[in-house]
Amino acid sequence: MITYKVVIEKQAVKQLSKITPPYYGNIITAINQLATNPKPISSIKLKGREGFRIRVADYRIVYTINEDILTVLVIIIKHRKDVYD
Repeated sequence: MITYKVVIEKQAVKQLSKITPPYYGNIITAINQLATNPKPISSIKLKGREGFRIRVADYRIVYTINEDILTVLVIIIKHRKDVYD
């Protein structure tokens, strides 16, 4: 089984710190699962920009995948009403 390294950008860490339970735990679990499956069935390829997004309740996690070095880079973690601004 191939395992990817998951890296969370500084901006996403800051956004994550503002999220309250139980969403926080669910988001952490979803991010950790990207290490073994960076393109889960629930992921959607973004249009107009590079990357994918997954949904965790009312939150969206936007990330890119670098297949060359097996890395998932989490860019944005925001509420659905704010993520596409």
